[in-house]
Amino acid sequence: MTVVPYTNDLDTLRTWVGRTQERVETISPDTCQQLADTLDLTAPLAVGDVLPPLWHFVSHLGSSPTAQLGDDGHPRRGGFLPPVALPRRMWAGGRLRFDGDIRIGDRVTKRSTVESVAMKDGRSGSLCFVMVTHELSVDGKVRIAEEQDLVYKEDAAPGAPKPEPKPAPEGADFSRTIVPSSPMLFRYSALTFNSHRIHYDREYARDVEGYPNLVFHGPLTATLLADLATAETGERLTSFSFRGMAPLFDDEPFTISGTRSGNDVELWAATPAGGLAMHATATVE
Repeated sequence: MTVVPYTNDLDTLRTWVGRTQERVETISPDTCQQLADTLDLTAPLAVGDVLPPLWHFVSHLGSSPTAQLGDDGHPRRGGFLPPVALPRRMWAGGRLRFDGDIRIGDRVTKRSTVESVAMKDGRSGSLCFVMVTHELSVDGKVRIAEEQDLVYKEDAAPGAPKPEPKPAPEGADFSRTIVPSSPMLFRYSALTFNSHRIHYDREYARDVEGYPNLVFHGPLTATLLADLATAETGERLTSFSFRGMAPLFDDEPFTISGTRSGNDVELWAATPAGGLAMHATATVE
């Protein structure tokens, strides 16, 4: 592998715009059952069943040799993703449109494209925003269209106070308590082939990145919110968007909640102290 120098030069980073990659994979019933077991879902899954919303996060993953991982466990940048020099990378949110069902056992083509790269200055320093789009197709027809927001940021200054999240909404129509655990985080990391150390290396999470405990996966929170929407409405999602607002942690029970107005569903995850951890919206039919 050619080593590409990391940089924050925007003109250089923007040369990655338009870069694409394509992967083809059959949706595995075994992997889906493993995710169901991770989430303590009791209904068995089989070939032909509709893939629950956002469960495609555990497919089409690709991999990098261990020797090509960074200190944080993420793959080295400069291949498909631009070589942003800012050290911390987060999956901040995304928007999805569901044009049709993907079923377990389907052979699915995923085409990904780097759509944009932007640099901004925030309260905590420089930020780089990279948007990647994904199209998941079966037999040439797009079933899921997704926009994924990645954010790269500077390391927090030692001893810097953590910003307090704004309060979560009140007056939920429905709610559920999630009890995270180290095995749950480990299993989801394994299923998504995610070696980011904040999810399984407690000392790294605390001593290097300044978190009080292991960090709950943002995409897993989004998956739980999407499941809540379908379970409570009994209907199919046609769109879903989410944005992470504050981290959630291992061994700290949190709530996921929502309200419905017509075909629109507002959803959120709240920290144990009532702060807004993730906000999402969905449409159903």
